Amino acid sequence: MPGVPQAFDAAEDAAEFRRPAHRAGVELYRARIVRHAFDAHAHAGFGLGAIEAGVERFRYRGSELLAPTDSLVLMNPGEMHTGRAETEAGWRYRMAYVEADLVQAVTGERWSFAAAVAPDAPRARRVGRLLAALWGASDEPLAFDGLLAELLAELRPHASPARAAAAEAAPRFAAVLDFMRAHLGDRLTLEDLAAVAGLSPFHFLRRFRELQGTTPQQALMALRLLDAQHRLAAGEAPAAVAAASGLADQAHLTRAFAARYGVTPARYQRQLRAR
Repeated sequence: MPGVPQAFDAAEDAAEFRRPAHRAGVELYRARIVRHAFDAHAHAGFGLGAIEAGVERFRYRGSELLAPTDSLVLMNPGEMHTGRAETEAGWRYRMAYVEADLVQAVTGERWSFAAAVAPDAPRARRVGRLLAALWGASDEPLAFDGLLAELLAELRPHASPARAAAAEAAPRFAAVLDFMRAHLGDRLTLEDLAAVAGLSPFHFLRRFRELQGTTPQQALMALRLLDAQHRLAAGEAPAAVAAASGLADQAHLTRAFAARYGVTPARYQRQLRAR
């Protein structure tokens, strides 16, 4: 694989993705971040992870949160968030991104998390070990699936009956996000989105920022990058992905993808093909 500078300005920063070939709906991630600041982005599945060292600061649902060593990070699908180091030494962490349908299939339940950070040190260390074991078992289907079930069982005490998070408080914004997904390549206006929500443009802008924690443009970019991630994982060429996802060109895709996920599109595809 190429070196970290393809994705980061600082050599101290490194991130890797891995997907098991046999089990759709799971993506593993491990990283050490010192200098890089992740732009607002989202993931299709639940973000389930543990901070192994250092402290992360991130914005989630309109609030600034700190995740210290031996804490759990528990994000609901599609929630936009940022990420940067709070301490000079940065932070090291592992994550599993697991789609909601797979969580329900494994656990028999629909999940959501009320808090994105849980200060549960013994459980965070166990989760970290399970995530490391999953990384090593990605080409052993039976072992991987057993470990995935263990991971979800370990996190079950922090889960609660599913709700639609911010969209539940304002169902009209769920329709706005659906509209964005259906028009990723269009030049959308504030008036377009406000009309979907049934609000005046600047009333819509205020409420969207309050409930989503981002501007509509940031949300649209996050959705474009999420779409790009799916297409890249399916093996589409970066230039074609950029056009299909509503980005200006391949260079725009590369900059935006690295800013949000910590790797370039080409490196992301090589990491997924490596297993």
